[in-house]
Amino acid sequence: MAASSSGSSTLKRTLCTFIRYRSVRCVRQCNASIRTVCTSGSTSQLQPKIQSKGVSSQLRGVVGLEIHAQIHATSKLFACSRVAFCSPPNSSVAFLDASLPGTLPVLNRRCVEAAVITGLALNCTINRKSLFDRKHYFYADMPAGYQITQQRLPIAVNGSLIYSYFGGRKRNQVLSRCVRIKQIQLEQDSGKSLHDDQRSQTLIDLNRAGVGLMELVMEADMSCGDEAAAAVRELQLILQTLGTCQGNMSEGQLRVDANVSVHCPGEPLGVRTEVKNINSARYVARAIDYEIQRQKKVLENGGIIVNETRAFDSKSGTTIPMRDKEGLQDYRFMPEPNLPPLFVYEDEASVPAGVNPTQVVMIDRLKAELPELPGVRRARMVDQYKILPEHSFTLVNEDGLTEYFERVVRNTKAEPRKVIGWVMKELLGNLNQQSLKLAQSPVSPEALADLLNVLESGHISSSAAKVVFQEMWKAPEKAVEQLVKELDLGLVSDREKLLKICQKVVDTHPEQVHVIRAGNKKVLNKLMGAVQTETKGRADPVQVRAILEEMTS
Repeated sequence: MAASSSGSSTLKRTLCTFIRYRSVRCVRQCNASIRTVCTSGSTSQLQPKIQSKGVSSQLRGVVGLEIHAQIHATSKLFACSRVAFCSPPNSSVAFLDASLPGTLPVLNRRCVEAAVITGLALNCTINRKSLFDRKHYFYADMPAGYQITQQRLPIAVNGSLIYSYFGGRKRNQVLSRCVRIKQIQLEQDSGKSLHDDQRSQTLIDLNRAGVGLMELVMEADMSCGDEAAAAVRELQLILQTLGTCQGNMSEGQLRVDANVSVHCPGEPLGVRTEVKNINSARYVARAIDYEIQRQKKVLENGGIIVNETRAFDSKSGTTIPMRDKEGLQDYRFMPEPNLPPLFVYEDEASVPAGVNPTQVVMIDRLKAELPELPGVRRARMVDQYKILPEHSFTLVNEDGLTEYFERVVRNTKAEPRKVIGWVMKELLGNLNQQSLKLAQSPVSPEALADLLNVLESGHISSSAAKVVFQEMWKAPEKAVEQLVKELDLGLVSDREKLLKICQKVVDTHPEQVHVIRAGNKKVLNKLMGAVQTETKGRADPVQVRAILEEMTS
């Protein structure tokens, strides 16, 4: 039976006693005594041979990722305590989270469904039977001294993630890559250590202890920071689209560990280091690229790469040593005795007799609920609206921008490629300039569609339309037609009036007129610009060009 989160006063007193008993100093001493990996043993893997300086240019980076995604659920993986960011310390802790004697885990069905949905979206094989294990390590913020995870038989295996990024010599080519997903496993999160340097003490917050995680293990199929960062961004988008993880890296909902090594192509892989807990895609790229270059320099100078865990310092842009890498034997994996095997079923027909179908997880139901994934959406946008692939990336990557764009297209006569220009330049330009999110845009999709309809009708010029857009941004309550009238931006199409303005421009630009009559028709654009300046961008460009061609022929 799941541990209850009631009796908060009793729990707080018990927690205080527990944390005093399990002091940080004792835990650190225990860690120091257990972690006995020798430096010589940790570097027993093959080291790339560097004969002389300059040969390191032949070395190539090899990158694999381990990503911990916090499952979007209201309660924790094995207890009923709620999941909430920035709650007061130890305010959301069940007896099980504090590992009090006599408490037993009860699996959260929502977390299982989230892992299965994620596995389906990443082309994984869903194991109909998976197992839970205990992974032992002694940290102050892990009260039980072990973590419940899935080491031997995880819930999903053998998937793939297709991602794209801008590369090539000029970094303007869209390059597609595929990284293999080794496995997806369910596991508990640990608590959080709060270090007070002034008082030389460490306090423990167990709010996060027991929160459900999906650990996604990616094979070492990447070679640089840009590839890894692109894979992380694509995974983040997929998880957000599925609703299985909110993916806010600044809040720790998505944490990345990068395994980095270098080797010469065709030779065995080199010794790897692990860069822990990187909390943004940009830092993923910087940390990996730095670590690749650091390892190259070490080998070129005759050194060896130590199998260690490192941290990324975002201020200096460097990785720094944390500890020697622990081997699997340190974790003393064993089957979790308090949890039976986890079964999921293909469909209702495969559910055993006597089992209530509403109480189990069925793959076919979850598969039917899969939404349109980011990669599929990009391909559809390019095919349906004939936009550039790079524009489809911006539309899909920006939260809500695809829906905004499609609402504009549905309500305007303008071509989608013209709409995308306004969305990219005018809308996003103003949002970025004022550090606003799309949801905060004062110009709605319908309002932008109205503006484009007025522009398509020929009542205003494109330059006047940009002026109107800026006024719409300041006064979103005003209609497009009202702003055009107030600003007197209606298109000047009266031929007599345009003749007078064009004649004035021709008379004041004799040199350009001479060049045009000599055969250089491109200079006519300069005269048209001068006419638009005179009319504040309101002149009908078609009529202006025709008049100027007559006058300069």
